[in-house]
Amino acid sequence: MIAAGALLMQYAQAQITIDRTKQPKPGPAPVLTIKDPVKYTLPNGITVLVVENHSLPKVSASYLIDVGPVTEGSKAGAVNLMGSMLNEGTKTMPKAVFDESVEKLGADVSLNSSGGYASALTRYFKNAFTLMGQALKEPAFTQESFDKLKTQTITGLKANAKSAKAIAARVGNALAYGKTHPNGEFETEEGIQSLTLQDIKDAYSKYVTPSRGYLTIIGDIKPAQAKALATEIFGSWKGAELTLPKLAEVANPTKTEIDVVDVPSAVQSEISVINLVDIKKNNPDYFPAILASYILGGGAESRLFMNLREKHGFTYGAYSQLGTGRFQETFDASASVRNAKADSAVTEILNEIKRIRTDKVSAEELSTAKALYNGSFALGLEDPARMATFASNILINDLPADFYKTYLQKVNAVTADDILRVAQKYFNYDNTRVVVVGGAAQMLDGLKKSGHPVKLYDKYANPVTEGAQTAAVPNVNAADIIKGYIDAVGGATELKKVTSSVTTMDMSMQGMKLNVLQKKMAPNKETMTVTMGGNTVMKETFDGDKGYQQQGPNKKDLGADEIAQKKVFTSLTEQLDYLSNPAFKLAVKGIQKVNGADAYQVSVTDPTGKTSTEYYDVKSKLLVKNESTTVSNNVSANTTVDFSDYRKVGNVMFPYKQTITQSDQTFEMTVTDVKINTGVTADDFK
Repeated sequence: MIAAGALLMQYAQAQITIDRTKQPKPGPAPVLTIKDPVKYTLPNGITVLVVENHSLPKVSASYLIDVGPVTEGSKAGAVNLMGSMLNEGTKTMPKAVFDESVEKLGADVSLNSSGGYASALTRYFKNAFTLMGQALKEPAFTQESFDKLKTQTITGLKANAKSAKAIAARVGNALAYGKTHPNGEFETEEGIQSLTLQDIKDAYSKYVTPSRGYLTIIGDIKPAQAKALATEIFGSWKGAELTLPKLAEVANPTKTEIDVVDVPSAVQSEISVINLVDIKKNNPDYFPAILASYILGGGAESRLFMNLREKHGFTYGAYSQLGTGRFQETFDASASVRNAKADSAVTEILNEIKRIRTDKVSAEELSTAKALYNGSFALGLEDPARMATFASNILINDLPADFYKTYLQKVNAVTADDILRVAQKYFNYDNTRVVVVGGAAQMLDGLKKSGHPVKLYDKYANPVTEGAQTAAVPNVNAADIIKGYIDAVGGATELKKVTSSVTTMDMSMQGMKLNVLQKKMAPNKETMTVTMGGNTVMKETFDGDKGYQQQGPNKKDLGADEIAQKKVFTSLTEQLDYLSNPAFKLAVKGIQKVNGADAYQVSVTDPTGKTSTEYYDVKSKLLVKNESTTVSNNVSANTTVDFSDYRKVGNVMFPYKQTITQSDQTFEMTVTDVKINTGVTADDFK
């Protein structure tokens, strides 16, 4: 029988001719089986939604406070910081004990400024849910936790200070909505620094409450059990009454403009073509609009992706997003491109927006987009958290009960005429805002040729006039600036006497504490070892001719370019080589503010052609910052090092604090000891 079955299978396959040049036709949209929640209302106003599902022995709960957009003004950042502090333990349970309790249950419990989440196996769910309730109702709010999270927030802001992506997100919203709008305001270092623990407590009292609260419980639980548990944990909770804010309508630009923010260290420009839209989820335009955005920039098959990446090679990806809801949201078409191609990329993005507004999509393109969108949507239904969102969304947005059950049928009902109509209505072309954040020196002139007005802004969305961000080049010689630095740290004679050094440092990185040992020997030998708990996690060594990098068990020899750059130095003080070796090229670029003080901006090009930018304080003459770009595996990374806390060791000054920012990571390095001309041998560099 098995042999006969195999023979029949072969015969059947031989009779089927498959045309692999044509995509298979998509089938009908799947019918979604989404259970209607059982609804209860607690005495304090919390709406409880229960979706019973016994397919797995697991239950999850999401508590959502429908606060709406919050305007914080000078206290911007307090609400987010408050949300983080909800994860710092309760009045009766310190954070370490709380976290251990969650871990023992094998549960997932997390809190934020808009509520909380708990998920666990059925037998442990009550305990996990109780922990979530305690964290929401009785947060510890200790000064110690506040100081820690405040410092982490400021460190994060510093890490993003040179990030074109972070600046683009901030400036894009600030320009689209206005800086006083809740969606346009943003956190600053100064603002976070001014916050107090009382500000956090005030934000909690104002916004964390049973008012406008939606508790959705999904999984292996009976509705009556869920109601009893919700009543036990949240029934007696009291808090402030919330009223959904009313926001004034914000207008889009009257005509298309290009808004540029100069980030000189950026290798790529972040481009966003953005306009405000008002599409409520119960709007008949909702389904055509989300599908139109998907066709334009929803994935690897979208028009933006195929144009900017596949056709022109400007970027790794180009996408569009469309926000919907009760308040104004944004339509945003975006891409990250090389600075030199920013003007061309802007042109192509605008061309694609214009095309979807003027030409009907083909039947094949529409059919393919529906199939891909349907598959992506159906796949997302496996996430219980998303199902919880559906249940509360129906109530919050005044949607019909079958909104999500018939979701894919409504997507499939969209026509090419619908796509054209909503694209013309919501995807602006003649009155949109193009935000470009990157190296202006490489892209500004090209953008000016676009025919659209170009406006300049700083990284906080303040308008600037061209040339104002960098002061005029001062009448000072670069060599004199370097000589001033050499004199300030001890003088050339004393610096030349330093033939070796041993520096020990403590390093803080993403909450981890590491130890760093650095040894140097003239002319250019150096080694650095990073350890944690006595174990070596990273090491780099150069013996004057060759070297290697080691991370864990992985060891890699230094490349020819890296060796060449190390060999150009003949002194432990690089600035001595700047003056003695004519192959170094120095140029004064201007004066910029560094930590609130004026600093000379000096471009340094070494004999290998690598260029970095150094900043020397005008008054103290000390080096306060260095900016450079490294390329590894064709990926560019910008590195900024801030120097401070100079102290005298013997007759020479050393910076005792370095803050290193690379991409989105920041490392704080604090020197604990420096020894010169002792404790170093040639064997240290093997």
